[in-house]
Amino acid sequence: MLKPFVFFLVCISVFSCKTEKDLDTNLKAELVYEINAQLGEGALWNYKTQELYWVDIEGKTLNVYDPKTETNKVFETKSRIGTVVPVSESDVLIALEDGVYGLNLDSGSSAVFTNMQSELVGSRLNDGKCDPSGRFWVGSMHLNQEAGKANLYCIDGSGRLEKKLTNRTISNGIVWTSNKKTMYYIDTPTAQIKAFDYDDETATISNERVVVEIPVDFGYPDGMTIDEEDMLWVGMWNGNAVIRFNPKTGKAIQKIEVPAHNVTSCAFGGENLDVLYITTASVDMTDEEKQKYPLAGSLFSVVPGVKGVQANFFNTTTNN
Repeated sequence: MLKPFVFFLVCISVFSCKTEKDLDTNLKAELVYEINAQLGEGALWNYKTQELYWVDIEGKTLNVYDPKTETNKVFETKSRIGTVVPVSESDVLIALEDGVYGLNLDSGSSAVFTNMQSELVGSRLNDGKCDPSGRFWVGSMHLNQEAGKANLYCIDGSGRLEKKLTNRTISNGIVWTSNKKTMYYIDTPTAQIKAFDYDDETATISNERVVVEIPVDFGYPDGMTIDEEDMLWVGMWNGNAVIRFNPKTGKAIQKIEVPAHNVTSCAFGGENLDVLYITTASVDMTDEEKQKYPLAGSLFSVVPGVKGVQANFFNTTTNN
């Protein structure tokens, strides 16, 4: 999430970004579930239960949407919830303001898994996902979005915490390639997607580099997922869209128009992982934008013609 102040961003690099008018925009997302979420985020498909997990950060809820019944089960959380990852069919980890908690979706009971209170003074946890071995990588952001106050952490199966990146501002989308050798990562205000060499055996990252520079007219990069071709799909805050990027060329190659101003995250789901589910927010909108996008905060979906990959579950046997 971004407050409505301006970052001066330009697309200057060897990557020759396309402008918005040059993109393939033949697809539009359609409404899946109407809800007035304040800050819908954290989309993740549990392929074992065929359900979509997502969160409303400011609404302080974890949501489980079942597309077969078109119902949305809501779990209230004690503080802002940044993201969710599955542990099993009925257990998840959730990222709150003071750390990571385990939550059982059958009983609703929860317990602290990793206490991060001393790490998160004036901050909260934000986006995150599990790596190919099942460690939970989760980032933070300062509550006033102060620059350089955010970090990226990795939590292993025992709950042990390791700080991986510092001096970030809004730690956001994170994914890994199918060969487990590259990690892509977004710090939203930079308007960049960065790549790191990734060692799955040791959970180490190195060789930080920019692979995509995002033009200001696209909006700001938020949550991210990856498809079976290792292309990146990014929700665009202030951008009314999900955009597909090729990290090898730095180019934007496809745009999915979404009837919401602030598009926050996306995840491939469905039995064949061929449906892209999209979360949105209803905050940070002008009166004119609210009239134009009355469904902001709802869930949307599109069939983009490419399949995603299965989400990684948290693995309680991993070590950092």
